[in-house]
Amino acid sequence: MPFEFKKLSIPDVILVKPKVFYDNRGFFMESYEKTSFEKAGIKGEFVQDNHSLSQGGVIRGLHFQKNPYAQAKLVRCVRGAIYDVAVDLRTKSPTYGKYVSIILSEANKYMVYIPRGFAHGFAALTDRVEVLYKVDNIYSPQSEGGLIWNDPDINIEWPIDEPILSEKDKKWPKLKELGKIF
Repeated sequence: MPFEFKKLSIPDVILVKPKVFYDNRGFFMESYEKTSFEKAGIKGEFVQDNHSLSQGGVIRGLHFQKNPYAQAKLVRCVRGAIYDVAVDLRTKSPTYGKYVSIILSEANKYMVYIPRGFAHGFAALTDRVEVLYKVDNIYSPQSEGGLIWNDPDINIEWPIDEPILSEKDKKWPKLKELGKIF
């Protein structure tokens, strides 16, 4: 199998380790193969690919889309390294309000699957970071939502103390102000 799938501390969030073949020319790997992902419990169809570029010290997020445009994501870092975070917003979940984090990097080539019902964000750990992610629903501006990156009730241990943030990311509410989203 070209992938190893590992459930993280929030079991619906899955670390994907691709099998990478190196030789004197470089490397080859599969970054997605539908049958393998479905066998690992990652079902659905990805309908949009996104690509972001960030400078070091940036935090993007924590973002989500409300129903009916909620999105599952398959995230990977193809340049540099990121501290990737998913926060469970599913109010009936035993891990509601908890987060899971993982380092994704150009070097480790790991990916993370984040299902619908989570806020997602990342911190750029290196000078130039490029992140690619697949989503299973289209972007809808009117369905966009977010959670403030430094909510003390969630207490994410970000590796950056004074991040570079978008104006929008500075103004998202805290979890207790969100109400029931999922």
